[in-house]
Amino acid sequence: MKTITVRYFAMFREQAGIDEETLSLDATTAADVFEHTKGRHGSSEPAGHCKVAINDEMADWTTPVEDGDTVLLFPPVAGG
Repeated sequence: MKTITVRYFAMFREQAGIDEETLSLDATTAADVFEHTKGRHGSSEPAGHCKVAINDEMADWTTPVEDGDTVLLFPPVAGG
């Protein structure tokens, strides 16, 4: 088990009802963390539409997570 802090932005924050939380979970990658939080907070957004950062650096979904990391989840952004 790893202790991971997850920070939520925009619609993810609204769905979770909090800005951040610390979770103990068995996660290997950023995608594992995302899938856990989707189930926890009821999001249906696919990871491919979203962005992730680990410890304030943009990452991809296959990036490994370590105990004590902070994972930031950003929903899709529309614009033109």
